[in-house]
Amino acid sequence: MASPIEESVGVARRCWINFKKESTFALYTPFVVCLASGTLNIDTFRHYIAQDVHFLKAFVQGYEAAEVCTDDDDAKVGISELRKNIVNELKIHDAVLKEWGIDLVKECTINPATAKYTDFLLATASGKVEGVKAAKLATPFEKTKLAAYTLGAMTPCMRLYAYIGKELQVFLEGEKNHPYEKWIDSYASEGFQASALQTEDLLDKLSVTLTGEELDIIEKLYHQAMKLEIQFFLAQPLVQKAIIPLSKDHNPAEQRLTIFSDFDLTCTIVDSSAILAEIAIITAPKSDQNQPENQISRMSLADLKNAWGDLSKQYTEEYEQCIEKMLLTEKAEKFDYGRLCRTVEQLSDFEKRANSRVVESGVLKGLNLEDIKRAGQQLILQDGCTNFFQSIIRNENLNADIHVLSYCWCGDLIRSSFSSGGIDGLDIHANELLFQESLSTGEIVKKVESPIDKVQAFSKILMNCRNDKTNLTVYIGDSVGDLLCLLEADVGIVLGSSSSLRRVGNNFGVSFVPLFPGVVQKQKIYAGSDSSSWMGLSGVLYTASSWAEIHAFILGS
Repeated sequence: MASPIEESVGVARRCWINFKKESTFALYTPFVVCLASGTLNIDTFRHYIAQDVHFLKAFVQGYEAAEVCTDDDDAKVGISELRKNIVNELKIHDAVLKEWGIDLVKECTINPATAKYTDFLLATASGKVEGVKAAKLATPFEKTKLAAYTLGAMTPCMRLYAYIGKELQVFLEGEKNHPYEKWIDSYASEGFQASALQTEDLLDKLSVTLTGEELDIIEKLYHQAMKLEIQFFLAQPLVQKAIIPLSKDHNPAEQRLTIFSDFDLTCTIVDSSAILAEIAIITAPKSDQNQPENQISRMSLADLKNAWGDLSKQYTEEYEQCIEKMLLTEKAEKFDYGRLCRTVEQLSDFEKRANSRVVESGVLKGLNLEDIKRAGQQLILQDGCTNFFQSIIRNENLNADIHVLSYCWCGDLIRSSFSSGGIDGLDIHANELLFQESLSTGEIVKKVESPIDKVQAFSKILMNCRNDKTNLTVYIGDSVGDLLCLLEADVGIVLGSSSSLRRVGNNFGVSFVPLFPGVVQKQKIYAGSDSSSWMGLSGVLYTASSWAEIHAFILGS
């Protein structure tokens, strides 16, 4: 189950937040992307409308069943209004079908994905809920509970369509003849948005008296409905080629998909240097006299805290000064990679000086390797990160390599972190601590200290790849230190909202485009071309809000 949301939030809102990943996967289905771009083949849309008629008829039955079950007069009125809205939507569909001059519902039988959702919905409405013992609807409470379960299976569809409508509305701007303008406008309209909200309010109202176990059942029904919606979109037969998922566009026999990722604050929530500092402080001797003989001498707890504090403060201040100095150069009128590389050398020099200060201070002396590995096992990765990498590794037909490029002082921390999540097929490129009998000497084997080191490692990895296949490269990062690699990759994806990254990038002509609009624009180009045209050094980077979005773009659902 997804992470819990505050109890004060209604069950409908809580479910939508918990299963946000599924809404992202639905948005990134080839059907929705092609529709948004206006390139969706009309035959595919006709098939979709025909399937949607089957779907909406089941929805009407679901509302009818919920209306019968509830004994709350206001809820009855609300459900009746929603049912009438669906009936009106069916009439619009019928008008469209007549306009085409075909009875597609008769000619196009219900497909398995549509049948799965309608069967699930009607079974729920009739009281056949998986994992729930069938009960006689003898009391108002039992009837209300069934009405809540039914709305739990219907609400995600309403909210998902309202969400997709709003997300796609932006693609109508500046478009005089978007072929699916009416469809998009109908779901983005205030009327439909209000219907989605009304459905959620009714679900919340009918769920007020339910127990925690019964609310869990509603969450399961909601989640199942979201997954069935994704399958419904995926089942629509596409005539044209779709640009996503990226892994589908690449041919494993001819291409190698190479994924590069930063680690700190891209994969993690906390910077690894803070983890190592915490280990050092927790395990530090309280005074110089408490240290065992024949072991590496360590700083006392008080001195260590002061040293870490001073190092952290100095790093932050000098980093900000370095960024400001980089921005003093004249703003580029167009993308200027060469000048950016020369300017980034200032940041590289700064990072190396900062690492030298850490080594000279002795704050990393005496760290136990087993403590570091345990900390790695407990390190919290960003939501969806582990699942993304697991999905790549488990897909034997993908022909993909994964490389992690990191400034982290200790590669063992990274390896332990991924290994604890069952991810052992990654190539880690990071610095390493030196150990004597499992205790750190305080020295760092410096391999990847700076942006220049990162991009050199990136280039070396690609040079060492076998020449029998071409590489399709993706780099995922979050900071200025990743900027050169992000730009070198065929697809550079910025995760997070680093203002310094955007400021530096903008100063050298780099464009930052939200990933979904970028994908839709690429689909427009792809519709009239044999090539997807993803290529490095274009000066365009794509911004993503979550690992789920990256997963949906690269791998699909």
